[in-house]
Order: sequence, then structure tokens, then C-alpha cells
Amino acid sequence: MTQTIALQAARFLRERPYEVVMAGAVALAGVIALAGSAGSTPSLSGLPSASDPKALPAPPPLLVRQLPVEQAEAINQGIAIDTGPNPAAKAFSLGSADSAARGRALECLTSAVYYEAGQESLDGQRAVAQVVLNRVRHPAFPANVCGVVYEGSTRATGCQFTFTCDGSLMRGPELGAWNRAKAVAEAALNGYVYKPVGNATHYHANYVVPYWAPTLTKNAIVGAHIFYRWAGGWGRPAAFVQSYARSEPNVGALRSAAILAEQRDIATRGQAGDVGKAIAEIPGAETIKLAPSMRGDKRVAVRFNLTARKASDEVKHKEYVEEVKASDNLRWSLNGGMAAVDDKPLGVASATAGSASGSPQ
Repeated sequence: MTQTIALQAARFLRERPYEVVMAGAVALAGVIALAGSAGSTPSLSGLPSASDPKALPAPPPLLVRQLPVEQAEAINQGIAIDTGPNPAAKAFSLGSADSAARGRALECLTSAVYYEAGQESLDGQRAVAQVVLNRVRHPAFPANVCGVVYEGSTRATGCQFTFTCDGSLMRGPELGAWNRAKAVAEAALNGYVYKPVGNATHYHANYVVPYWAPTLTKNAIVGAHIFYRWAGGWGRPAAFVQSYARSEPNVGALRSAAILAEQRDIATRGQAGDVGKAIAEIPGAETIKLAPSMRGDKRVAVRFNLTARKASDEVKHKEYVEEVKASDNLRWSLNGGMAAVDDKPLGVASATAGSASGSPQ
């Protein structure tokens, strides 16, 4: 039995060397990230037990229904905003965290604001920052900022903030927009509260419909984002009792692990699918079966028939971002963060400089 398992492992290593290396790299990066926060990352012992009804439900990843934009917008509009009390969250404090932890918290929160709401109004960015900090104080989430932002970024089940697993991190930010996001993040970490979103712990763009949307309480709309809190007592102020850990894991390690996981997913995507069917969808393409190589690869060659040019000329071009159904974060990352001159700003502009939302303090 042991010999059979060893032979199967050796065969997999020969046939899929790249995937093995990528998996090992992701695991190593994860270990480094944990090591960077050793002795400072909060223990799970202080969190509610999984057997405790008060500790449920767990935060779901942002998995969306595949719907046309118009249909998604109609569904979102059909979900009414809760008319009950929507108390503001308490001011956040980094407490006695040292300068290293403060710097890491600022970098992680800035990243979330930049990639998740870089094209939003100032209030739209403040709302996203508020959700991150609301999560830090809720027992369903990690007790530090970077832990919240990068949660699930290396898991196949999905990340919590899509910019950590959709390729956005592979491109550097635009300096002006980054500094704007940094100012919002810094204000939030220093106690500024964006009141309209209350104790919201979830949000999504108005043109997508996550599977969890009908199960939560919709409590605000700010710009292009819709905000939700947990239903029932789990979303009330009394539930936000988790203390900040006063420490943050290594940001560089978290980013590296997230990027490696994305590259791993790209490398392994579609391997279980029908290669022949995929090739058949290419205009003028025909498959040619090749004998397996010495390594055991199942290779497939492609040739194009005489009608290929005509067929390719008739293909309707589709933009890359539309083809892959790119997220807001990836679109923002790819276009450099600069809006066209004639673009209308998202969100509702404040009537005066001294609007109800106030300015960062």
C-alpha cells in the first residue's frame, strides 16, 4: 500500500512539476506570514467556540450569482433597506500597538480602501474603511486589520476582499490615488467614524448579487456599494466585543502568499476540463492528437483550416475585462486609476464642506 502511494506521488511530481512547486511556494509564504506575527497574533482561544450558537454564522466569501448587470441591479433594488435603528459604530483605537503594528495596519487598510473603492467618492472610501474596522471588532473575524483584509486570500473557497485574489495586487498603485486612500485609512484608524454604514460588516458593488445578500440586513447605500450587517443580534452593537490584538502580521508575506495563490489558480485553472472542446470553440481550429511524451504529458496540437481567416475576421471582439468578468478592483488596477475627463463621479456629492458626514479628524 505504501509503495503504491509512493509511486502515485512520484508520477504526479513528474507530470505536474509546476503545480507542486506553486503549492509549496504558497505554503511557505503562508508559514512566513504566520512567523512574522508569532507571539503577537491573537489566539483563537479567546474567540467563541464553534459549538456556541452565538458564534454562528461564519463570514461567507464574496461569491456572486452569474447575472446580467441589469438583472443584478433590479434584484438589488428589490431588497429593501432596513428601516430600524442603525446606530453608528464606536470609534476605533490602535491602543498600545507599537509603531510596526501601526504601520502595517495603515498599509493594509489603505490597500483595502484603494483597491475596493479607489474610484468612489470620499464618503465611499470612508464607508469601506469603516467595514474593515467593524470586522476587526467582531468575533467572527480576525482581531487585527491585516488579518481581516487578507482573510481567505490563499484559499480555494474564496477571499473576503476580492482585490486580494483577483490579480489586482500584481500591479502597483497610482501614487495620488494611494495617498488619498491613505488619508482616509489614517483618519479611520485614529478614531474617525463614518456613521451612515453603522455596524455593517459586508458590502458589494450594486451590479453584482452575492449569494449571501438575501440573508443579511441591508442598511446603507453609499455610491456604487451596498452595505449589510448581520441579521439579528449578531449585527447589533453588543456583538462587537472583540478587542484589537495590538499587533499585525507581516504585510509583505501576506501579499506574496496572495499573489502566489492567484498564480497557482491561474496555472491549474481548467485542467480538469475538456481541452478538445475548448479548442473547438476557436474559429477554424482543429485538434491533432499527439503521442504522449517521455514524461507522460497528454499534449494536444492545433492546426487551422482554410476558413480560419474568414472565421476570425467575423469574430466580434470583446474587451478583456468583459471576457473575464473582471471585478471593480481589477479594472481599477488595470486602467491605472485615472478616470476619463467626461466620467461622472460615483456617489452623492456633499452639499457643503461641512456636511453631515464631516471630515476626518
